[in-house]
Amino acid sequence: MDYYRAGSTDEAVQLLGRFGSEAKVLAGGQSLMPLINMRLARPGVLVDINRLTDLNSIREEDGMLVIGAITRHSTIERSELVRRLCPLIAEATRLIGYPSIRARATFGGSMAHADPAAEYPGVAVALEATLVVRGPTAERHIAARDFFQGFLTTDLADDELVTEVRIPTQPAGEGWAYAELATRPGDYATVGVVARLSIDRSGRCQMASLTCTSVGPTPIRAARAAAILAGEPPSADLFDAAGAIASEEVQPESDALSSADYKRDMTRVMTRRALEAALQRTRT
Repeated sequence: MDYYRAGSTDEAVQLLGRFGSEAKVLAGGQSLMPLINMRLARPGVLVDINRLTDLNSIREEDGMLVIGAITRHSTIERSELVRRLCPLIAEATRLIGYPSIRARATFGGSMAHADPAAEYPGVAVALEATLVVRGPTAERHIAARDFFQGFLTTDLADDELVTEVRIPTQPAGEGWAYAELATRPGDYATVGVVARLSIDRSGRCQMASLTCTSVGPTPIRAARAAAILAGEPPSADLFDAAGAIASEEVQPESDALSSADYKRDMTRVMTRRALEAALQRTRT
């Protein structure tokens, strides 16, 4: 394969436009390089974007947390700004792989790879993030819920590059949690559930959001499960009911480690755990 090291974002986009589907973007390489080593991916061209310092940033802008595409997971993990504005992202980051992986892997790379078992795509959907992508002629802003279209499949065209992700900051007083079941700490999740919860002055659920990962081709919003929480006082029975509904909304497939039925049952359990943890954070 041929190798090009882009000196600017414009040059990277030009190279992608020139080579189209033959080209793959190289940033952290934590997903791409294993695929190449196993001959599951055989690109004709690698476009290295590691020198694009304008894509390596974390900032607050217009009420949003903006994370550049090649910002490393470890940088996000250490960021006080991330912990203050979007603590859910900080929690998810600690669940990803191991320190050596987090030192190389990039935020935008995780989005573009679109593994439904990965933490960041699920968080992006849960937080209603927007991905900014640049092509040869225009820039597009794509809602995370529309960006992920299937297993390792996105709305990103061959000649487009993810440049940043814009995430609405989490409101004060909101509860949040990422409950994840994995064979070992750092492994891909068998089931993950992202919960967001707010409680009004009367002690009832004002807002509830549930997003499930690793149980379908994309992160799945468990809308029916979240809907039964609205306007109700939180309770163990209510959370159990939400978990039961969420287990019906997911689309798991059996694999070498667990059956689809097991994943549905664990979706129920993880939903309850995520909601319990989120509720606790509304009280602290």
